[in-house]
Amino acid sequence: MDRAIKRYPIIGACGLDCGLCTRYYTVGKSRCPGCYGPDFFDKHPSCSFITCCVEKSGFETCGECAEFPCSKFKSEEEYQARDLPGYPPDRNILPNLNFIKQHGIKKFVQQQRKRIRFLQKMIDNFDDGRSRSFFCRAAALLDSADLRSSLDKASRSIRANRMEPADRKGKAKLLRGLLNEAATKQGIELKVKKSAKKG
Repeated sequence: MDRAIKRYPIIGACGLDCGLCTRYYTVGKSRCPGCYGPDFFDKHPSCSFITCCVEKSGFETCGECAEFPCSKFKSEEEYQARDLPGYPPDRNILPNLNFIKQHGIKKFVQQQRKRIRFLQKMIDNFDDGRSRSFFCRAAALLDSADLRSSLDKASRSIRANRMEPADRKGKAKLLRGLLNEAATKQGIELKVKKSAKKG
């Protein structure tokens, strides 16, 4: 069966920030195309949210459905408590979908594309090969003003200190510090937690 491709794979049917995920920026065959993007099911297991929301109802996200939030969703408290290692942060699921329900998918996508531009700038100019997950998490959890401010401060500091363009490690450390500072003011934890080993 030919499957249609979602118009906005940067946002998951379930509300996850697919366009701000580390796998979306992976280079190579393991790169995720976003939610229901090209070749999605070659890389992702079947998804009950996609089956119901996209294939059955023709929506981009569950936030467009009159039955949202349905029994597929956990409570706000449960999502807040599920701060799993790395990406994506579950805490954005209900806020994302509630925003879409209230303001529409196009306005949400416009907001996400701005975050994606900030994230791409972080990856292109500041990633030292070890900071991508951190930058993805920051792009998902901090507001756009903090992302812009942190990038501007980092650029000014690089110029003022005449930091070498090739000093990716130094630039990554500088930006991580600024993003952590912004996050701390909002009570947000950006550090990517190590997952517990399964026995």
